[in-house]
Amino acid sequence: MSQFVINLLFVGGSFALYIGIAIWAKAGSTSDFYVAGGGVHPITNGAAIGADWMSAASFISMAGLIAAGGYANSTFLMGWTGGYVLLAMLLAPYLRKFGKFTVPEFIGDRFYSKNARFVAVACLIIASVTYVIGQMAGAGVAFSRFLEVDSTTGLIIAAVVVFIYAVMGGMKGITYTQVAQYCVLIIAYTIPAVFISLQLTGNPIPPLGLFSTHVESGVPVLEKLDQIITELGFQDYTDDVDNKLNMVLFTLSLMIGTAGLPHVIIRFFTVPKVADARWSAGWALIFIALLYLTAPAVASMARLNLMTTIYPDGVDSQPIEYEDRPSWVKEWEVTGLIEFEDKNNDGRIQHYNEGSEEFAEEAEERGWEGNEFTYNNDILVLANPEIANLPGWVVGLIAAGGLAAALSTAAGLLLAISSAVSHDLIKGAFKPDISEKGELLAARISMAVAIAVATYLGANPPGFAAQVVALAFGIAAASLFPALMMGIFSKRVNNKGAIAGMLAGLISTLVYIFIYLGWFFIPETNNLPNTADNWLLGISPLSFGAIGALINFAVAFAVSNATEEPPVEIQELVESVRYPRGSGSATGH
Repeated sequence: MSQFVINLLFVGGSFALYIGIAIWAKAGSTSDFYVAGGGVHPITNGAAIGADWMSAASFISMAGLIAAGGYANSTFLMGWTGGYVLLAMLLAPYLRKFGKFTVPEFIGDRFYSKNARFVAVACLIIASVTYVIGQMAGAGVAFSRFLEVDSTTGLIIAAVVVFIYAVMGGMKGITYTQVAQYCVLIIAYTIPAVFISLQLTGNPIPPLGLFSTHVESGVPVLEKLDQIITELGFQDYTDDVDNKLNMVLFTLSLMIGTAGLPHVIIRFFTVPKVADARWSAGWALIFIALLYLTAPAVASMARLNLMTTIYPDGVDSQPIEYEDRPSWVKEWEVTGLIEFEDKNNDGRIQHYNEGSEEFAEEAEERGWEGNEFTYNNDILVLANPEIANLPGWVVGLIAAGGLAAALSTAAGLLLAISSAVSHDLIKGAFKPDISEKGELLAARISMAVAIAVATYLGANPPGFAAQVVALAFGIAAASLFPALMMGIFSKRVNNKGAIAGMLAGLISTLVYIFIYLGWFFIPETNNLPNTADNWLLGISPLSFGAIGALINFAVAFAVSNATEEPPVEIQELVESVRYPRGSGSATGH
């Protein structure tokens, strides 16, 4: 049986499973569509949160970025993990106590203002649409390789599958589908990691294998990796970063952005009680940890495998001839995600850091005229089984896992967008007397439109999946997170302060991103000064969400203190939300 047929069986089988679950769990009411009827078991909800959390960025891009940048890119790992803890401790139980369907609804009621609700809807849609781009781009990468179709065709297939189970099932269908997707993606991620850890270190537990001895060379794995890449002019894999401020701000931006993203927050509305929300958070942390503890090992071992593939006899010897490149390189070249250019016409693959001044002289002595081998970081996890010559069924499994990761988070984000449009805009503002049947239809239409927009944007992504996701987290950090925190923990912040704070945080972050990442909005502006030397105080656009959040807090408190206090009933509401001793079902009223 060919590898293509195996991939098709795994991917097709997983898609059939998702659609079957959606048919079984079809939403029959707005409560089913928005919060799965509010009766999801904490363990089930924990697994669904895990799938919602571990997006294409976590499954595909995070390890790729750590592989490329080493310690410097561990910020993704620290930020997303820390953010989940922040969400579970500071937001989830209190929002569940409030008992409404959506984040904008909480903000609108807490700050007794439809305008505040509208601003929250705008912030939610901007952050969620930005985030969903990364998921659709990740699906395109997986499809282009494993089903041997172009990325646009892959995106359309993914969109059709999401359309069927998300539009039909709503939160109810998405919840149980995400449980299945979690099982698929965690098995797909860990099995290749176990095999590769065994091959390289003899240790079947990847996190322990990372700190074990490399079998072939007899030196620690990380030391072996550092030795290879530094000899080729690349930065030391375990080296510290110079700009500590930017690293701290980026980690903080990811943390508070994570806590402010609505597609995970709304999951805590699907359980019967506040206590169940806390148990869901605990179970989800266990499920998430299985992948996040494995990711650094996957990243390091993938980079080591890649380098030893090109330099099988060591860096001091000649790299392999292009004609002798392994089959996995040939397969990925077809997708355009691996490229080779023989700059010195010697027929060999020279892969090194051509920008390194220290290595330039040695490269010249060797007759090398520039780096000849480039690859997209997003492929490393997906290519791992092939790099390690694992059985074809493992390759098929990771194909299904990569798509499960992308589609699970995409579905959650699309539901958040759909809920904001149908529940917060249509029902909350334009047509308050809409019937439940009419609202359910509006929710499904909104979901369909959101899927179409996400598919178009996914076909034209502005960068690596994880980088695009980082922008979404920055936007959520600067706009939604401060409003949620102040809404729960401050009785003094009023509607004027909340609106001014959200707008100040959102606009300042978007302006900074626009200045230094102009291509995110207008591809023709690639000449903008997106370099550390030009950044304000060395702060990357991907890190500015933390600054935007501080601006949000400062403006909100300043405006609130300069204007009237919130009404007494609102202050009492804040007081009651802070003591989550129990709650009824989410009502949406």
